[in-house]
Formats: sequence, C-alpha cells, structure tokens
Amino acid sequence: MTDLKNDRFLRALARQPVDQTPIWIMRQAGRYLPEYKNTRARAGNFMTLCQTPELACEVTLQPLERYPLDAAILFSDILTIPDAMGLGLYFVEGEGPRFQKRIETIRDIQNLPIPDPEGELVYVVNAVRTIRRELSGRVPLIGFSGSPWTLATYMIEGQSSRDFASAKALLFDQPKALHQLLEKITAAVTEYLNAQIQAGAQAIMIFDTWGGVLSPANYAEFSLRYMHKIVDNLIQENEGRPVPNILFTKNGGQWLESMAETGCSALGLDWTTDIKKARERVGDKVALQGNLDPCTLYASHETIRKEAHKVLKSFGNGPGHIFNLGHGIHQHIDPEKVATLVDAVHSYQHT
Repeated sequence: MTDLKNDRFLRALARQPVDQTPIWIMRQAGRYLPEYKNTRARAGNFMTLCQTPELACEVTLQPLERYPLDAAILFSDILTIPDAMGLGLYFVEGEGPRFQKRIETIRDIQNLPIPDPEGELVYVVNAVRTIRRELSGRVPLIGFSGSPWTLATYMIEGQSSRDFASAKALLFDQPKALHQLLEKITAAVTEYLNAQIQAGAQAIMIFDTWGGVLSPANYAEFSLRYMHKIVDNLIQENEGRPVPNILFTKNGGQWLESMAETGCSALGLDWTTDIKKARERVGDKVALQGNLDPCTLYASHETIRKEAHKVLKSFGNGPGHIFNLGHGIHQHIDPEKVATLVDAVHSYQHT
C-alpha cells in the first residue's frame, strides 16, 4: 500500500481533525481546463476519452497539476453502466448523452444483463488502477457511480429530461416493473463500485442527480432505498484503511436525516441547503461536503473569497467538512478563479 502524502480528505470524511479544510471540485477534470480540451481533441470523442485508461488518467491528474486539491476523482461518466448493459451510449455535441435503445417494456428490463466490471467495464477499472499508480500517494482517489434512480431515468427516457414523463409514468403505473429495474441496476452499481475499490479507489461517491425530482414518499421508495442497499453492500475496508462513501442527492436537502440513516460516511450538499442548519440536523452522524453555488466562480476574485469564507464560517469549528461546489463546475469558468477558491479555502482560519 502506498502511504498517502495528503490524507486530509479521508480524515475529514472520518470526522477527524485536519490542519486545513480539504477541497476538491465536482467535475474538476473537465471542460473549463484548456489542457482537458487538448486531450479531448486528441482522443477524438468523449467515449474514447472515457474508454482509454491512459487518457482518463491524464485528465484525472490535470487539475492536480494546477491546484493543490486534496483528492482526485476518477474521470468517467455516470452512464457507463447503462452502456455496458447494451443500451448504446453516445453523445450529441451541445445536447448531451443519448441511448440507441431505451427501456420500454417489462421484457426490456428482464433482458438487461448485469455487466461484469472486469469485462464490459474493465476500461473503468483499469483507469482506476492506472490513476492510483500515477498518483503515487499524492492524494486519495475517489471512485463513483450514478444512483440507481438517476441511471434508470436515463435508461427509460433515452436521454436527459426536463419532466421525466416516461420514468414517472412507469413509477406510477407499473411500480413493480420499476423496482425490478432498480434492483438490477443496484446489483450492477454495487459490483461496479466494489471493483473500483478493489482496483484502488479510496473513497466512493454516489451521484443521485435526479432524486430531487421525486416526492418525499417516492424518493424514499425509489431512490434512497436502493442507495441504502448499495451502502450496505460496499466493501468497507481495503489496503488496511476504511473506504468511506458519500451520498449526494441534488435538491435533496429536505431528506438529510433519512440519508444519514443509511450508514453512509458523508452527505454532499447542493447550494440550496444551509450548511450550518444541515450540520445541526445530522449532528455527528456524517461528514458534510459542499456547498458553494458553482456560479460564484463567475464573480470577482474578491467575491469568491468572501463567499467561500461564508460557507466555511457557516459550517463552523470542528471536524467533518469537505469543501466543494454544490454541483459540478461550469465549463466556461476561468481556471484562475478556481485557484482563488482553493487558496481561499486552504488559508481560512477558523476562530
């Protein structure tokens, strides 16, 4: 096992004292960086970038060359599992992901295979192995997946959606069929994340991007229930260290107590939830990650510092905070603004 030179992120997830609040940024390896655009152009297309471990490693490490971030996150996409299930993922420039096939019938659900992480998804697992080797213990590596509900919405709609009409129609009209689909995706996600852990991921994050479109009762039944099942079945320790996990439901601030009951290590917060109140609600059950509005990075350097310090002050003293944006960084952000943010977080002194 490579000893970590910087374990601030893992210590904060364990709610242990740290010398500085750790920071990483959702989508930190991405389109706002000119070096990412160069690598993406070299790859030819997004799927080749994801499916070539050396290139995925290259873009994973790019933000760490620019900024003293406290964690790396695997460069991949949440839709790798549906693609490996045979739905045929592709991307339309300026419009996002599409599937060649989508889930329309019970038979479609029954015919879905559980992909083998060392087979159809081996390119992701090999990317994890490559990144861990190249990191040489600099910072921890985060692995991730989309949540079962979020993956199901894309698989049913065939693309991203504003109203999730087809997915919600299935939920209301054929809940048993939707549960069958979610059970299958949950099994796939659990195997996938455990393979990432075995390959070297030192923390895991589950992105429930679309859980917030559900009613409270439907969120509990169709989203949280399955994330809970994943958390229960994740590898808890590897290489002599605990492997913590983070649950993030966008627009899910009203359900923090229920999310904390899953036994997860941390909750990601979007910017619509006050972090001080979130901390009061969940107590010392979990660490908290977040939660600056990503649009703050369009503001001046001075404003970025002030807004970052507001979040840090709102969390208050004591362990258990990982600084992040409330969602992914936007593609048109000036990279210099990110440098200001990282410095503002690391230099902040709690009083």
